[in-house]
This record gives sequence, structure tokens and C-alpha cells, in this order.
Amino acid sequence: MQTEEIKKNVRGIKTELAGGNVFGERVRLVAATKMQSAEAINEAIEAGVDAVAENKAQEFRDKNDLLLPCPRHFIGRLQTNKVKYLVGKVELFHSCDRDELASEIARLSVKQNVCSGVLVQVNVGEEESKGGYAYEEAKAAFLRLTNVEGLSVKGFMAMLPETEEVKLLRALTRKMRALFEWAKERSSEIAYLSMGMSGDYALCVEEGSNMIRLGSTIFGARNYQTER
Repeated sequence: MQTEEIKKNVRGIKTELAGGNVFGERVRLVAATKMQSAEAINEAIEAGVDAVAENKAQEFRDKNDLLLPCPRHFIGRLQTNKVKYLVGKVELFHSCDRDELASEIARLSVKQNVCSGVLVQVNVGEEESKGGYAYEEAKAAFLRLTNVEGLSVKGFMAMLPETEEVKLLRALTRKMRALFEWAKERSSEIAYLSMGMSGDYALCVEEGSNMIRLGSTIFGARNYQTER
């Protein structure tokens, strides 16, 4: 995609989000940068995305020093042995999907004298192909992780099922918003409900998401033939 198209896309999305979500909260735009070049990502940064986020630790390592100043997030499934490449550089881990991972992020954060922001990933659609805590376990997970040194639990992340059943999607997003509201009553650190990707972000914002993760809407469709 041409650089001007990337900038045009970002500005269009930012305009669309300018009014905030249904609760009047600012909606943050996170650029999902999987398989994108540093040049393309920098165009998105210059156009005003709120953060850039990688899915794989190796891609993060390869690109990080080439990017302009902008908050770095991580949104992919993460192995514990890869956490060492990210702690101290990533501002927010969206995909904290199990206690083992949270413990390793915390351990290395304490070692580096930093506090890492995390979102509790919830498998709200109960899909076997996706990671995350079961919805019924999410409150207990939140309460456990808020007391872990080295972590700052900032909210929740969810990925919706790929389905045309709008009624189901709205029901799931409302469950996540209810969980977010419950947590806000218990911690002043809670700020983000990360929910919505290129195919469903409009619905998610309508139902209360305040952070969306967009890839193809910003950069165009990926060329999967180049994916390793």
C-alpha cells in the first residue's frame, strides 16, 4: 500500500473515533503491525495511531529500533521463553492469557525494576482455537494478578468469534463491558477494554470497547504468501 493511503486510512479511522464510544470514553487506535515493514509502520505512527503492536517476539526484535517514538504494545500469543525480549520495551501486553505467563512477565519486570502493563485476555467466545481465561474464571484471575509485584493490570482483552450472528457478538461484547465495569470498581488502574479488530471494531465501539486493534483497515490486506 502507498504511504499516503496508510496515512489517509489512519486519519479516517481517527475521525470516525473522534466522538468516543457509547460511554463517552476516548477510543485508542492500536496498529496491528504483523508482517508490515518498518517504513509502513512509521507512516501509521506519523498519521497518529496511539500505539503499535506486534504479534511475534521475533518481529518485535527485528523492527523495534527502526520505529519512530510511539507506545509499543504486544498482542500475540506469547511463550514464556520469549518474554525476555519484550519486558522493559513493551508498555502493554494485551494477551496475558494464563498465570504462567503473568508470572514470567512479573519476574522479569521486577528484575529490571519496571512495572509492565497487562490486559487479562478472556476467551469470551469459548473457542478452542483461542487463548485466554474462561469468562467464568476472569474475575478470579484479575484479583490474583492485581496483587502481583511487577504487573499493573490495566483491563481486559477479547477476540470475538468470526460469525455473522450480530446478536451473539453484541451479547459477548456486553459481557466484556460488564466485566470491565466490575473491575473498575475494584481498581483505579483499570483503563482499557481492548476489543475490536478490522472486521468488527465498529460493533465493539458501539458496545463499549475503548481500544481497537486494526491491521488490514490501516495497511491493506496482508500478502500471506510472504508469511514465514
